[in-house]
Amino acid sequence: MSTHKILVIDDSKVIRMHVKDMLPVGNFDVLEAKDGLEGYNLIRSEQPNLIMLDFLLPKMSGWEVYQEIQKEYHFKSIPLVMMSGRKEEVIEKIPEPFEYFAFIEKPFDQKQLVEAIKEAMSKAKKHAKSEERAAYSTQGSNNDDSREEIQVLRAKVAQLELEMSQMKKQMSQLVAFIKKKLM
Repeated sequence: MSTHKILVIDDSKVIRMHVKDMLPVGNFDVLEAKDGLEGYNLIRSEQPNLIMLDFLLPKMSGWEVYQEIQKEYHFKSIPLVMMSGRKEEVIEKIPEPFEYFAFIEKPFDQKQLVEAIKEAMSKAKKHAKSEERAAYSTQGSNNDDSREEIQVLRAKVAQLELEMSQMKKQMSQLVAFIKKKLM
């Protein structure tokens, strides 16, 4: 059983299976959710390494899931790929360029999926760094509190660096698998 989890949140079983089939077997645990509420609960309980999120979902829309993710620091660092067959509806809520997530328009192929995952990983890393800088710059003048917050942030940075290292390893495995399949 792999420790790396990809959560695919889409109301279409076909899309969930399509994404699952495009990923290499054995390198990931692919978790599936058929609506936004189920997906958000899985994010909270499973803390996946990557989230594939449909924008239009029942019970809790992809937009609402995205907003909830942005409220919690430790979820902001999870790479996110937003999926939709209607990009214009995404742009209405979140104007381009998409700063914190990658976007992939349905239908998509394996190459597009891999590129979106790479982009999501890069954006998540930048987002986490900007959050750290913001937290550091808004600290008060109380030195004891500041030192404690710095220690907490350093621990989080170390954890994120470890996770990014693991994600890079996964990505290289994914790219190698795809190259092998394309040859």
